[in-house]
Amino acid sequence: MVDSPREGKLARSPDFVQLIDMASESVGGKILFATDDFFAPAENLIKSDSPRLEEHKYTEFGRWTDGWETRRKRTPGHDWCIVKLGVQGLIRGLDVDISYFTGGYPPRISIQAANLEEDKEPAMPPRGVRMGVAATAEELDAVAKLQSRDWDYLVPRTELRPGKPASGHNYFLVNSQQKWTHVRLNIFPDGGVARLRVYGVGHKDWASADPKEPVDLVAMASGGACVGFSNAHFGHPNKMIGVGQPESAADGWVTARRPDRPPVLQSDETGALLVLGGEWAVFRLSHPGVVTQVEIDTTHFEGSAPASCRLDGCILTAQEEEDMARQQWDLPGHRWKALLPATKLSPNTAQVFDSLTPELQDVVTHARLTICPDGGVGRLRLRGFPSSICLLRPRDKPMMRFSVKAGFRSSL
Repeated sequence: MVDSPREGKLARSPDFVQLIDMASESVGGKILFATDDFFAPAENLIKSDSPRLEEHKYTEFGRWTDGWETRRKRTPGHDWCIVKLGVQGLIRGLDVDISYFTGGYPPRISIQAANLEEDKEPAMPPRGVRMGVAATAEELDAVAKLQSRDWDYLVPRTELRPGKPASGHNYFLVNSQQKWTHVRLNIFPDGGVARLRVYGVGHKDWASADPKEPVDLVAMASGGACVGFSNAHFGHPNKMIGVGQPESAADGWVTARRPDRPPVLQSDETGALLVLGGEWAVFRLSHPGVVTQVEIDTTHFEGSAPASCRLDGCILTAQEEEDMARQQWDLPGHRWKALLPATKLSPNTAQVFDSLTPELQDVVTHARLTICPDGGVGRLRLRGFPSSICLLRPRDKPMMRFSVKAGFRSSL
């Protein structure tokens, strides 16, 4: 079920680290239970920032650590904790980061997961601010109702490797097509873990969506994903479709400066820059649909926003997407339909544009954002309405009819 590439064997981090961290506190992740929080609370596991070291800092319980650290166990058993995912969906990879725990990390871990309905989750006692404590009898009774010992294993009991003091990543690829809502981290028998990252893509229940309300069709929390790009030197395009507002210039798609830009920039009579080429990113929508509104957010990009952008859409089957990925997205031009023409962008602001084609026949499955000539974009939102469409139609036949959710036409 799981492969476990280690940091020392990889030339770079695995691709799944570009996906959303579904356990992070920044997207609503929450610690439900931990057997022990003596030296440092389990809430540190799901911090969005990287762990840090403060070598000479101590608390009343011992050395301060930036992670979850339990006491040295002197009773039978092992320590474990449960995380409720802030974004529920498909888990593609895990990172058990033991940075700075060179002398106190657990020798082995395992990770389990469950898909629990909201109304089936028992009420857990509030954890509050914790240090120097172990789970109470009340907490143990409540968590027993989850029967987490019986959850499915994503990672069987596996040895950890510390790596470098400031970079102790242990990556695990997950091969599962199930939706997950909770994970259980088991450490054997005790010790400290700096961060637990649960990377994946969200899963949305489209049947329960309000058909009269536009939704973000490219959001990663609903299942959208970047499937190709020309350049991601400083930041991956998947960051553009993340949760919430961009936090900084590090929270977005940022390309290198194009080496082929002119020595002296000029513009035409409309004010558009006369430059060749541009950088692009292609996204698979979370659901086929009609894009009616496009938001491009360049917040935090005061000096590096693109001069302009355009957006195109197309319909692709799963097999065609695979073929295009192998061909570096060299898709014939006639397959793309314009959703947003070449449009000037302003720095450090969120800009909303109406789509060119809010007609019923303009359902798309994929969208390509092209920025000119280069730069950074914090967020991309493609709001519209999901549609049902036959994606397996032969290309040499006329467009087949498809159904649109009730309320779509009135919403337009």
